[in-house]
Amino acid sequence: MKDSSNEKYLTPTSIIDSDHRTIIDFAAHMIGRSKNPIERAVKIYYAVRDGILYDPYYPFYLPEHYRASNVLKSGRGYCVCKASLLCALGRACGIPSRLGFADIRNHLATRQLIEFIGSDLFVYHGFVEFCLEGKWVKATPAFNKELCKRHRVAPLEFNGREDSIFQPYNLEKKLFMEYVADHGTFADIPVDTIMAAWKEAYGKDRVESWIVMFEKSGGKSLSDFNREEIWEGK
Repeated sequence: MKDSSNEKYLTPTSIIDSDHRTIIDFAAHMIGRSKNPIERAVKIYYAVRDGILYDPYYPFYLPEHYRASNVLKSGRGYCVCKASLLCALGRACGIPSRLGFADIRNHLATRQLIEFIGSDLFVYHGFVEFCLEGKWVKATPAFNKELCKRHRVAPLEFNGREDSIFQPYNLEKKLFMEYVADHGTFADIPVDTIMAAWKEAYGKDRVESWIVMFEKSGGKSLSDFNREEIWEGK
């Protein structure tokens, strides 16, 4: 019997546009003939993890910046953008899918990114939760495998049965990611909430200066993250 409590996690929104033709077609292409929900979830996870480049300098202040079909078209985005796309693909595959958010402390980033943000605390980091075999399982598609290799971190794997969350240490046993706050789960991207949290964490003037820079750049990425100098925190 269909679980009505999960209906909202199967329903498209203007941001999680799982009913968009490009999302439907991409999901169908990725899963092939697979009928198994876990197999489907694993296939779309890797498609987003490695097929969409992680870009922390991607626009962030409008709903359209997170719209799944736009993220798929651009081929890049930061963690919340990638989570939005994965969530939409999950719903397009008939898998109840929702967004999870947490604050994380990034101990291995780039010097330029830390200076840009003014902190090693990344507020409202986004990931996805799929309902598979009757339980919610976390999937974190943020970092593509090439980026992980450069930062000496094992790429996050996902098997559909166990949570896939950031590792506390990298391959050299140095601190990598630390979860410091859990903001719960959502059926849609809470853009206004994320914006308010960013302004509180990084300063209103700093966040508004980023918006001005994006407006001047025409929405283009503000830096090439893959070429930046790796910074190692404490």
